[in-house]
Amino acid sequence: MSEFDNREEAFEKRFAVDEELAFKALARRNKLLGLWLAQLLGLSGAEADSYAAALVAGQVGVADPDGLFKIIQTSLAQARVELSGNRIRRKMAETMDQAKAEIMAGR
Repeated sequence: MSEFDNREEAFEKRFAVDEELAFKALARRNKLLGLWLAQLLGLSGAEADSYAAALVAGQVGVADPDGLFKIIQTSLAQARVELSGNRIRRKMAETMDQAKAEIMAGR
């Protein structure tokens, strides 16, 4: 195998690892958002876990932050919980940072 082939293979492996980490981070972020949202909606325990799991399942393979934002906004509006769009987006960013840190820490 040539040096070029070795480098290409290494880049492909790195890309696959990066994609897997990104997928895990999105799923973790969505779970954290689901738990936060469940708390705002007055859910706790198994109901909160179920709500978060449903949010994660509904977003598998979807990397659309605007779509997720609309889901969160709609859920809050239906529950008559007022929260600004900026606060929701800030929470989305915070939970993504937390999710990445947890993934990198091996949790």
